[in-house]
Amino acid sequence: MTQRIFLKLPMLLIFVLLLGLSAPLGQAAESATDAGAAQGAAAAPAVTEKAPAAPADKAPAAATEEKASRLKVAIDAATKDGKLDHSKPTGFLGIPGAPDPNPILAFGWAIWVGWIFSTVGAFGGVMASVGHISVFGLGEYAASFGKGTPMNKLATDSIRVSNQWLVGCSALISSFKYWTLGRIVLPLGIALGIGSLAGSILTPILSQGKISFRDYVGYFGIFVLGLGCYLLYETTPGARAKKKQAAAAAKAFEEAAKGHVSEGVQTKVKVLSITPSRVRFTFCGVEFSFNTVLPIVGGFIIASVASFLGVGGGFLLVPFLTSISQLPMYLAAGTSAFAVLVGMVTSITTFMTGGTPVYWPLIGIELGGIVLGSWIGPMTAKYLPDVWLKRLFILLAFIVGINYILRGFTPYRLW
Repeated sequence: MTQRIFLKLPMLLIFVLLLGLSAPLGQAAESATDAGAAQGAAAAPAVTEKAPAAPADKAPAAATEEKASRLKVAIDAATKDGKLDHSKPTGFLGIPGAPDPNPILAFGWAIWVGWIFSTVGAFGGVMASVGHISVFGLGEYAASFGKGTPMNKLATDSIRVSNQWLVGCSALISSFKYWTLGRIVLPLGIALGIGSLAGSILTPILSQGKISFRDYVGYFGIFVLGLGCYLLYETTPGARAKKKQAAAAAKAFEEAAKGHVSEGVQTKVKVLSITPSRVRFTFCGVEFSFNTVLPIVGGFIIASVASFLGVGGGFLLVPFLTSISQLPMYLAAGTSAFAVLVGMVTSITTFMTGGTPVYWPLIGIELGGIVLGSWIGPMTAKYLPDVWLKRLFILLAFIVGINYILRGFTPYRLW
């Protein structure tokens, strides 16, 4: 009975995703309207008369307008400081003079983001962030307004939630694909998802509108570089010798991918038993188990960090799954994607209901690339050896981490 309940939960979570993300679309449209109004207001003389108080029954509408006006307030402040020229064409978030990314480049970069996330179960948010910050120039633009200004903080929050839109879409597609391939440890993904709910709600509420771009990118780099160092250790002979289960399962799966399958070997995850304290399952003839409390606690911590950085959290989930839960990368990728999906639904909804706008002309194009890359990733991952997937992960961690630490805390950078 318990196993049947676990198997029905994916459809429920996908329904929650669609329901939770329907509200932000209306919120974004409202923000865009406010942006246009702000540009007109910038040229108009200030009105000094005190406006009449709103009737009591209009209070909910007033609260919604206040949340949606973050973009208007930021534009007004930047105009007052002389940092906006309203004669220039609009770009990012409908702001005059802001960068307007090339749609072909945006689509191509999104394919890469979708592929890397769906292949290794991580680094989608990191690569989405690299695209928005560096490739499209949004980070430089946010920093140009000065630390602590409303536009700097607004653009930083928008980059954070835009990253999560891409990762959330990739997580939805790749989770479905991995599920059909039988390479998701569903009970483990659900336990991680339960823990991520609180972290994904709490962190956006506490940090929204308070993080400047330089602080964001610097801490982002520290987390990523630290992770790369840890994973480098994990590839050493001594560390790999401690993971006999994962190595045996990875080797069996690689043989299966080549068509060398022994009779009776199960190449899909098979849950053996579920109790309140422990879950047992097999993959490629190797038995695994995990304590149910540990992933719930881990999910909360990982989701809190991920929401602060504006990423999916796969770059922390994958090490958690491969190191603590002893899973091979072939299972870590799909299980991570499923857990990320739950956190993204919650974090995106919290950010956008708090008034953080999204630039839909860019995100809409990127989502198309995400769909393509995320569908290809799970089908190509089986042709890459387990150790090489980890090495790709580490290489990206070092390059991105070093560059963003330099950008956040020094006047230097790699690019």
